[in-house]
Amino acid sequence: MYQPSISRRGLIATLAAASALPLAACGSEDAKEGSSTGKASASDGKTYKIGVLQLTQHAALDQTNEGFIKALDEAGLSYDADQQNASNDQTACQTIAQTFVNDGSDLIFAIGTPAAQAVAAATKEIPIVGSAITDFESVGLVSSNDAPGGNVTGSSDLTPVSDQIDLLVKLVPDCKTAGILYCTAESNSTIQVDLAKEALESYDLPYEEFTVSSSNEIQSVVETAVGKVDAIYAPTDNTIAAAMAQVSSIADEAGVPVIVGCDTMVEDGGTASYSINYVDLGHKAGEMAVRILTEGENPADMPIEYLDASECTLIANQASADACGVDLGILDNPKIV
Repeated sequence: MYQPSISRRGLIATLAAASALPLAACGSEDAKEGSSTGKASASDGKTYKIGVLQLTQHAALDQTNEGFIKALDEAGLSYDADQQNASNDQTACQTIAQTFVNDGSDLIFAIGTPAAQAVAAATKEIPIVGSAITDFESVGLVSSNDAPGGNVTGSSDLTPVSDQIDLLVKLVPDCKTAGILYCTAESNSTIQVDLAKEALESYDLPYEEFTVSSSNEIQSVVETAVGKVDAIYAPTDNTIAAAMAQVSSIADEAGVPVIVGCDTMVEDGGTASYSINYVDLGHKAGEMAVRILTEGENPADMPIEYLDASECTLIANQASADACGVDLGILDNPKIV
């Protein structure tokens, strides 16, 4: 039976405890732009103005947004949330970030690395809580993950990459060459790719990288990949995740399994994953925001927070497994979608 090897490699715990390492990073109803109002707080009666900048529309980021709002509501916070989606456009991120600053937001929630970078560039005074970001330190958002030192903190979506590679090897035992699919424009993906390479090398399994710079290149790149490899690994990359249905359609037709970085990528067609939960991730960020707003905590002194490895879920897509000839019966009680 497949058993995740967190205790053996412990990537999440290691990064949380040793932030100096150069490490860092999927439903729900779609997040919609506009304002939402939370229920009244019994603590101070103030209504907080919160800007929410989501990088793009896909299930993992939607779930992160959902979890954040859930935490605010559970705390009884009174708030007006201005929900904005940048549609994966960096210029739009910058414009929305500046609007939040000009509007005098009490706090800004940034979902995705480029969104957080745009907000951090726009203000050094307004507290910023980020999420769906793999390594805050390596992308320049904080001085260190243990001691942010500025106005940015949040929750990391570092996934157990080595366990995901273990899963690839388990499900595709005859794999001779693995492909790694990601977008070069996403720094968090590069961090995960480095971890994947390390894990593949520990198996002496050859690999080839297949990269895109935008969603327009996905079809041609994946079509090339499935002709060269026996299995593909795709990390929690926003560009790939948003196009997962397209990726899986091409891969399934070729009989090439795709092991992915998160559960929503499996739900959208990926073969399998060992995944964190993005609602929980957003909820953790929301709890941090509540402490900043109501308890006066300073983001500079709030270490980046991580989900515990025990909260990860083994998940598999039956249709993809059938198309690729993968036997899910060897897995230990996976969630099947």
